[in-house]
Amino acid sequence: MDRKTLSVGIGILLVIISAAVITFLFGRPDTLRGTSYDEPYPAAPDFSLTRASGEVFRLSEQRGKVVLLFFGYTSCPDICPTTLAEMKQTLDRLSPDNLEHVQVVFVTVDPKRDTPERIQEYVNHFNASFIGLSGSEQELAKIWNDYGIYRQEVPGVSAAGYTVDHTARVMLIDRDGNLRVSFGFDTPVDDIVHDLQLILKKD
Repeated sequence: MDRKTLSVGIGILLVIISAAVITFLFGRPDTLRGTSYDEPYPAAPDFSLTRASGEVFRLSEQRGKVVLLFFGYTSCPDICPTTLAEMKQTLDRLSPDNLEHVQVVFVTVDPKRDTPERIQEYVNHFNASFIGLSGSEQELAKIWNDYGIYRQEVPGVSAAGYTVDHTARVMLIDRDGNLRVSFGFDTPVDDIVHDLQLILKKD
């Protein structure tokens, strides 16, 4: 083997080693950190609910935006306020260009207490751009079922009267209306921001 060939070989080897080290230290930048849905991505089930303003919200009309969808309730003692606070932190870290393409939607699992007005007032405490939605139990039951949301009222002795056990995952719906990734409770904000920016960039 001549010296030129050896030098080329060493150069290629160094590039491969460098790439491996970068991947090991920083991970693949194009890898989603949340729980990804398999391709072909499932379409997010459409639904419509009347907002506190009287306007009808239709999920399908959010095409062109990435929707962060979460199910919870205003009397929730910990999971829901924590998650909404994380959604606020997530949006606070986006650039203005990305921010206009993201919508947080909070749907109740407690229609007995959460009127459209109450739930919108609740989410406004976190970010005025968030959309809070409620409806009749019949309307909501279909939505819960379509998204695989578990919810169960649990009798209690607190002033609230009862709590509601429920699925606590944020679902990310891409700009084409497909379910792309979901985040379990207490997922680091860094991971949510990472996946959101990645999907916004790709889409």
